[in-house]
Amino acid sequence: MVTEKWVREGRETVYRTGFFKVHRDRVLLPDGRRIDYGVVECGHCVGVLPVLADGSIVLVRQYRYIAGRATWEMPTGGVHEGELPELAAQRELAEEAGYHAGSLDHLSTYHTSKSSIDETAHLYLGRGLEPAQAEGDDTEFIDTRVFSFEQVMEMVNSGEILDSMTLIAVLKFALMRAR
Repeated sequence: MVTEKWVREGRETVYRTGFFKVHRDRVLLPDGRRIDYGVVECGHCVGVLPVLADGSIVLVRQYRYIAGRATWEMPTGGVHEGELPELAAQRELAEEAGYHAGSLDHLSTYHTSKSSIDETAHLYLGRGLEPAQAEGDDTEFIDTRVFSFEQVMEMVNSGEILDSMTLIAVLKFALMRAR
């Protein structure tokens, strides 16, 4: 039966980095079978869609190793242990785009994968932007640029923006504007 729960009977961490852990879980299925199930634990992450007073959007461009190319996206990053998502969002916004948001409006909280990646994303709309400075990660090489809302929607439509966090935030913002 679909609604019956899987039960984790044990967990072994088989790999760990500063960004994620890989676990081998021993799981009891509803039909009584036991299986090994792989889980990548990433924790919580944040993204901020920075919107200027005129409605234009600040995006950052950086090389993404997995994608094999540089991509345009909103400022995103991980939530440090014990850090509130709103504070992490402000930190990432300052580090990556050079702004502080006077207000953060919650857009969405969701699981980035439905299968084997354990990651929860918290998305915000940043308004009332003021210049801010913060030191970023030493592995990030970032360009920042302001785009009109229409340009960003075209980038979403054409596939130029491929980051799921950015896509969700932009589309939620588009729905807000349409109301």
